[in-house]
Amino acid sequence: MSVLDPSLPIKVQMERLVRAKQAEICAGLETLEPTARFRPDEWERGNNGGGGRSMVLADGDTFEKAGVNVSVVHGTLPPGAIERMKNDHKDIQTSSEGTVGFFACGLSMVLHPWNPHAPTMHLNYRYFEIMNPDGTTQTWWFGGGADLTPSYLYKEDAIHFHKLHKEALDPFGKELFPEFKEWCDKYFFIAHRGETRGVGGIFYDDFNRLPPQKCLEMAESCFNAMLPSYVPLVAKHKDDPYTEKEKEWQQIRRGRYVEFNLVYDRGTKFGLQTPGSRVESILMSLPKTATWLYNHEPEEGSREAELLKVTRNPVNWV
Repeated sequence: MSVLDPSLPIKVQMERLVRAKQAEICAGLETLEPTARFRPDEWERGNNGGGGRSMVLADGDTFEKAGVNVSVVHGTLPPGAIERMKNDHKDIQTSSEGTVGFFACGLSMVLHPWNPHAPTMHLNYRYFEIMNPDGTTQTWWFGGGADLTPSYLYKEDAIHFHKLHKEALDPFGKELFPEFKEWCDKYFFIAHRGETRGVGGIFYDDFNRLPPQKCLEMAESCFNAMLPSYVPLVAKHKDDPYTEKEKEWQQIRRGRYVEFNLVYDRGTKFGLQTPGSRVESILMSLPKTATWLYNHEPEEGSREAELLKVTRNPVNWV
């Protein structure tokens, strides 16, 4: 059942949505864990700037580290952050001090299973408003997406993941899925490695092409694809046998994950550059363990090389 109510402001509906989805997603993921449970961590941003709730599960039977984080924050953006936003929103009008008020609300999650045959998954859906001095909305946009990062390629898993996200987007425009899939491959690209972070998914940002209520409904539809697109993949692989070599390869791929998040990710950069932000929640996406080996390249024809081929030449799975 939808939690959306068009009679309410978009930001109120979005906050309701992300809080409901946080509870739903955590409950769904806990079905993969015999005993481990998500633990809540409530936090507040200084100067009455909002806050959030981080739900973190560590050292479970299935997940080495899993985090599902809601943030609802507001305040004033400094001139530097505004200038970066003007690359995509040239119409932003600032106050006489060169600042603007903002509201940001979203849910972000990253799931790192123990088993190298079970894929990591990332999801983030968010809403952003820039305010006029009187508190009314000056401009707004949505962003987000979901992507799959396996250490070993299972083509049927990649197809399943992409198929469900295509089905989530198609009611809002048949052109959206291929556009967002390509955007995902371009965004999650580790330029200094010449490879994508994973096998893709969907990604969009600065999106206000549809009416705001439709954008919100699209975000809800994509949220609804999360559990059915991912939980069956982990259930299938969480007990697969694996070797020390395969575990080491997972650690190497996690190293790539860290490189992208710290060097390129816009959300990480924005969070760390926003006054009063909470570093623990921003860096929740990083795995508990990772490895970097000097000048490492997998043997040609190996399953490790098969994954690299896909990251260097993205595939349209559906």
